[in-house]
Amino acid sequence: MPIIHLLRLCAVLSLLASVAFAGSAQAMPTPASKPNIIFVLIDDMGYGDLSCYGGRPGLTVHIDSLASEGIRFSQFYVGAPICSPSRTAFMTGQNPARWRITSFLAARAENERRGMDQWLDVKAPSLARTLQQAGYATGHFGKWHMGGQRDVGEAPLITEYGFDESLTNFEGLGDRILPLLDAFDGVPSKKYSLGSDNLGRGKIEWMDRSKVTGAFVQRTVDFVQRAEKEGKPFYVNLWPDDVHSPFFPPKALRGGASKEELYLSVTKAMDEQFAQLFDYVRNSPSLRTNTIILVASDNGPEPGAGSAGPFRGAKGMLYEGGIREPLIVWGPGFMEKSNLGMLNETTVISALDFFPSIARLAGVDAAGLSFDGEDISAALLGKNKKKRAKPLFWSRPPDRPGINGEVWPDLATRNGNWKLLLMRDGSNAQLFDLAKDPGETQNMAAKHPNIVQRMSEPLLAWWQSLPEGRLAGSQGRNDQSPLTKRSNP
Repeated sequence: MPIIHLLRLCAVLSLLASVAFAGSAQAMPTPASKPNIIFVLIDDMGYGDLSCYGGRPGLTVHIDSLASEGIRFSQFYVGAPICSPSRTAFMTGQNPARWRITSFLAARAENERRGMDQWLDVKAPSLARTLQQAGYATGHFGKWHMGGQRDVGEAPLITEYGFDESLTNFEGLGDRILPLLDAFDGVPSKKYSLGSDNLGRGKIEWMDRSKVTGAFVQRTVDFVQRAEKEGKPFYVNLWPDDVHSPFFPPKALRGGASKEELYLSVTKAMDEQFAQLFDYVRNSPSLRTNTIILVASDNGPEPGAGSAGPFRGAKGMLYEGGIREPLIVWGPGFMEKSNLGMLNETTVISALDFFPSIARLAGVDAAGLSFDGEDISAALLGKNKKKRAKPLFWSRPPDRPGINGEVWPDLATRNGNWKLLLMRDGSNAQLFDLAKDPGETQNMAAKHPNIVQRMSEPLLAWWQSLPEGRLAGSQGRNDQSPLTKRSNP
């Protein structure tokens, strides 16, 4: 492609990608007070793991019950196929690569080697901060993983991003719970902290791994009760580190010892622990009518553990199994009764849409901020089945070039029903019609070269506009580049 053409595309793409949020564009019918919002983000859970998404029957009865009173979405995408950038997309409404968060944050030297920042810049847009400034009580309970892990002890505290309170694990700073791993085999429990116990900056409590999610749930309930007492609307993240490995379910639920069996036991235990929060909200007349609960996962499943359902790929990959996740939205006070239990198979939603959409639902003016996502708040509540206006773009984690001789695509885009995957030099095009081939089994690139060309130009222009794209362009793509070496989480 001529360089001048590429530069023009970059300029046009930049204008399209940053859409200012207009607070008055669409009136949303809501109860008189600001809605409370609870965001449950599960770790490393696949599309096909929840029973209500085709998983093992009876495995996730409490999440399934919530879904039966809300809306499920079958075309929801995370911002990246691995934890830290995925969480950054939810938090900022912007592509995580803008903030040099392109894979999981690890030790200082490892982050530097991969061309990453050590933590999410506190200057980045923050959904929590925006809601906090609008009078919301804000809390984060669970995994963070946007700074403050391994040997990076000077990262900002979670509360510096707009949270009134926080309690996290070994992937963040501030008060935290660190796990004790017990296989119930007669061997004493082992501490598992990945260096977090040496960082200070918060109280540390050691707890049996199988009880940690329950502790985060209890802290969430306590937070909700205090906000209720103070008469404040609340926004709270409940982000457990379940169902990420290592898998240590409670003794009562341990079945077999295989990786998959342990994973399923942890999933069931997590669902049972969520019940305390779900039941509390549903049984409160005021909360039931004025609270929205969102349940999602941060990326695809770890191979050999969870299930991506009908989709190809897993965690770390740009195939559907790595980036397409369940999304459940519960809010009976905001939804028509006829829509409860509905499955929306039409609306393509991105994690990038959460910030502008939740701001709209909360009636908060986010003017002056720019987002890579869209306001799909009406679709979240079943008011419409809006089709998105802009394409979606992804880049794979720089330390995930492939395994076992398989080379994974570097870049991906979805526009309408078409999805294109490419290498960074534009080679090895894979084109799929997701309406007819959601499993990505039939590469249509050779049959539709015009579609490949039409989709590849903005995708490559987007990539070149990012910090990692500019770095790759300056040094070339080779196996010794920090953008291609593989790391282990």
